[in-house]
Amino acid sequence: MVADLLRLKLVLLRNSFKRSTAQLVGVILGALYGLGILGAVVVGLVLLGTADIELIRTILVIGGSATVLGWIIIPIAATGIDMTLDPARFVTFAIPMRQLLTGLVLGGLVGVPGVVTLVASLAQVLTWIRYPAAAATALVCALVAVLLCVVASRLVTTAVSSMTGSRRFKDVNGIVAFIPLIFLGPIIGGVTAGFQNSPGFAASLADVLAWTPLGALWAAPADVAAGNAGLAVVRFLIGGMTLVLFLVLWSRSLGHALVTPPYNAVTKRGAGHLGWFGRFPATPAGAVGARALTYWLRDPRYSASLVIIPFLAVLLYFSGGASGGAFIFLGPITAFLLAWSISADISYDNTAFSLHVSTGVSGRDDRLGRAGALLVFAVPVALVFTVLPLLITGQAEDLPVMLGLSTGLLLTGAGLSSIVSARYTYNVPLPGESAFKTPPGTNFLMFAVQFIGWLVMLLLALPEIILTIVYFVTGDALFGWLTLLVGVVLGVIFLVVGIRVGGRWYDRRAPELLLAVSGNR
Repeated sequence: MVADLLRLKLVLLRNSFKRSTAQLVGVILGALYGLGILGAVVVGLVLLGTADIELIRTILVIGGSATVLGWIIIPIAATGIDMTLDPARFVTFAIPMRQLLTGLVLGGLVGVPGVVTLVASLAQVLTWIRYPAAAATALVCALVAVLLCVVASRLVTTAVSSMTGSRRFKDVNGIVAFIPLIFLGPIIGGVTAGFQNSPGFAASLADVLAWTPLGALWAAPADVAAGNAGLAVVRFLIGGMTLVLFLVLWSRSLGHALVTPPYNAVTKRGAGHLGWFGRFPATPAGAVGARALTYWLRDPRYSASLVIIPFLAVLLYFSGGASGGAFIFLGPITAFLLAWSISADISYDNTAFSLHVSTGVSGRDDRLGRAGALLVFAVPVALVFTVLPLLITGQAEDLPVMLGLSTGLLLTGAGLSSIVSARYTYNVPLPGESAFKTPPGTNFLMFAVQFIGWLVMLLLALPEIILTIVYFVTGDALFGWLTLLVGVVLGVIFLVVGIRVGGRWYDRRAPELLLAVSGNR
């Protein structure tokens, strides 16, 4: 049965090459890329064997730990990346669990990632070739480590298999997977700074990882080479016991998955629970606002921007820290981004915009409802993000000027966005798609609208910006209070004007807007 599973994996892999020429070319390019990396790793491991034991140990433990962690994380961040031997397909076959587990583990090694990991792991034997006992230990540890990678990956995949069919899981997973990209720069910068500022940083990191299941197996050969055979046995037991534990957990999880089909949870509500529709006024503008706020909370294309905002605060904090810097401008930056977020509201509606047209919602009510839904949460968020940085950095005396700038940008931007979304439409991710997908047909119009819109928003908020600059140059508190006054007054004026002007354009162009968003696919 194990041989049949391996043969099935190879047949499926071979047939996948025949689906299209583009897919075959992609696989070939991926294989060449993997072979290139593998060749460089093997050469590096051979050359590493000339270094001292401590350096070899540090590099192998950190690199090996990253490999194991990658096998665990990637299946979560990219569900469905390799489902050629999906356990759910074997539900109707009475395959003994032991044979099924063995076949799935060996099948996990068939493919570019598995081959690259296996060969690179075995290549570390060449690194320890000067120490025969360590080389023999490295061979055994490498095989166990590769099994640990595959089993951990399969355990994670099986554990989340009941959720991968859920749209909400896919939406959340898509957003969460994007978060590491936001911190990629700070992470790389922090690690680089750690290596530069502390010569012993890498060694200390390796010392910690060597006592975890991620790095224990990679550290055992170094212990043998250094004459610490007892310590090597302890590390091998850590890795081996982790593999056994993962196998037991995977066996139970797989057994449960084979008899429990995946399902999508359905939320049941009793009669009379209207959600936001029951909280907003029973008016056309209130209905639009309730619908828009529901989208903000349930549509990942909207909620993704809300999830990213807290991480923006973290980035700005680490860029300025307790000394302030860009961190004290977190409130105005957040207000700016939130205000512009409804500039493509009608484009995001897609064909659902027909509800507004068919029911005869006026432009004023449509613009008022959408802007109102935004301000319901944008005002408290901007307020908190304006006050907290000033309290953290000990600059509470700058509160009036920062509140004025944040208020001006938020209200002015909401008014401007009410005009822009009624005048321009362009391709955006369709309902149900990833919030970060770049749709086909994205053209110069979108970039021009974005760039010019930001420029216009800054020009409209120029009085507040100038007063803010004068305040920080002179240090006169009067200019801070003037910024607050001007920000509130001008912000309200531009919001009212934006809703009225945008409403008029909406009334004149509603059929054209519906035609445009229906064709944006």
